[in-house]
Amino acid sequence: MTTVDSTATASRRSRLRYLAPLVVFAGLAIVLGWELTHDPRNIPSTLVGKPVPSFSLPPVRGRILGLSDADLKGEVSLVNVFASWCVACREEHPLLLKMKSDGVVPIHGLNYKDTPDNAARWLNSFGDPYTRTGADLNGRVAIDWGVYGVPETFVIGKDGRIVYKHIGPLSQEALDRIILPLIRDLTKP
Repeated sequence: MTTVDSTATASRRSRLRYLAPLVVFAGLAIVLGWELTHDPRNIPSTLVGKPVPSFSLPPVRGRILGLSDADLKGEVSLVNVFASWCVACREEHPLLLKMKSDGVVPIHGLNYKDTPDNAARWLNSFGDPYTRTGADLNGRVAIDWGVYGVPETFVIGKDGRIVYKHIGPLSQEALDRIILPLIRDLTKP
């Protein structure tokens, strides 16, 4: 190897030593930029567009109507996954009560891993916005629905298919911007 060749090789190595950290930094900057603009609530659901999972739940204590997949066909509805121990469920609860009083759409409750007495006491204390409320005592049905945590709300089409999934507590903005327009579109004759 000549002196010229070894000098050129050393020069290339020197450039690569400085270029590698720049490439790593650029890659990290791109990932960080995407994460900062990405809403963690927009986790795609593999069930959107598919029929609701097959299930049948007994009613929450003190309620007459349980909830099953057969109840979610024939009309547009919401299914709200909630629990008495869920602080965020209390935040969204007034919005659900308002939707019920406005007659926007039937709202069904899926009570997640709650004791029967606590669930009944919670609904009796804060109001019951649900047409039907199923008690998912062991959380198996919620797992089939792909629930990450409570609260979560699903928009169900007339055909019994999941149209939209909202993760986290509902907000007036989410209702006005996404859910209510979607319900209006789905209920058009």
